This record gives sequence, C-alpha cells and structure tokens, in this order.
Amino acid sequence: MFLTIPTIMTWARIAAIPFIVAVFYLPDTFMNVAEKNLAATVMFVLFALTDWLDGYLARKLNQASSFGAFLDPVADKFLVCACVLVLVHLGRTDVFVALIIIGREIAISALREWMAQIGASKSVAVHMIGKVKTVVQMVAIPFLLFDGLLFGFVDTHKWGVGLIWVAAVLTVWSMVYYLQKALPEIRARAR
Repeated sequence: MFLTIPTIMTWARIAAIPFIVAVFYLPDTFMNVAEKNLAATVMFVLFALTDWLDGYLARKLNQASSFGAFLDPVADKFLVCACVLVLVHLGRTDVFVALIIIGREIAISALREWMAQIGASKSVAVHMIGKVKTVVQMVAIPFLLFDGLLFGFVDTHKWGVGLIWVAAVLTVWSMVYYLQKALPEIRARAR
C-alpha cells in the first residue's frame, strides 16, 4: 500500500517543506515580510492538519499499512525540524530549542529502531506525553512563522516563544520517559 490516499497525504507533508522554506527566500518585491509569514503559516497549518486526516482516512478507508505507519512520523519529524531550522535562521527561536527538538527526534527514532530490532518496540510505543509535545509544537511553530498580531491583539511571537520553550521541556520529558521505558532492555543487552 505504497500509494494510497493517506500515504499520498503523508508524502505531501514532506513535499511541502521546500515550499515553506522557499517562501522566505522570495524577493521582497514579490511578497513583503508579512505576506511571507502568512503564506508559510497557512501552508504549515494545512499540511500539519493532514497528519490527523491521513490517519483518519487510513482507518476509515481501511488503508492502514505498515509503510504508512513508518512514513507518518517521519513526515512529521521532517516538517517540524525543517520549520524549527527556518525559525532559527529567522531569529525567531533559540538554537538551543532547535538542538533539543532535533536531538530528541534523532535519539528517540534511533531508540525505536533498535527496540524494534530486538523485538521490544511496545515498550517505546507512543505515549500521551509525546502526543502533548507534538500538539504544543504544532501550535508554537505557526505562531512563530506568523510573527505578528493575530486578530489585531494576539502577539503570536510572544506566545510562540513561550510555547516553543514549553515544547522543548516536554521534548526532554518525553525523551526521559521513553528512555526509562527502554532502560530494562538496554541494561539486559549491555552485558
């Protein structure tokens, strides 16, 4: 089930990354900064919503597959990491936040791969703390991409900075949680 509707939507999240990044490299004569911010925000939100939609459609259309289950979190990680790097480049978030978020994604992905190889993947299955971390990231990133006043009074930069730091804390917390769950297997194999 390589090209089902849900997996095409997942592939679209990956394909969206260059477009979100490229918006910020358009000449100011083509789009001003506020228009670039809005375009990137709208694209991010639309493609982030496909994360929920592709899972829903996979279940509804009976098109769930092991390939889709593999690709979905990969697409999410690519999208989040690319946008966090753009935000660092634009000076809208701290490089320390990017290191925490990207480092955690690499570490937990490697941990999950290793746990799957040894047949213990259930001990590092997605937990609520990981889901909350993802939701906070998915709210913080568009706030920081928008970087302006929403509805004339919500300072998305301030909210985004606060939320991205909350996401960084949740990122560390979730990493510690998954490492604790994997620790018995790690100790057993380290001998």
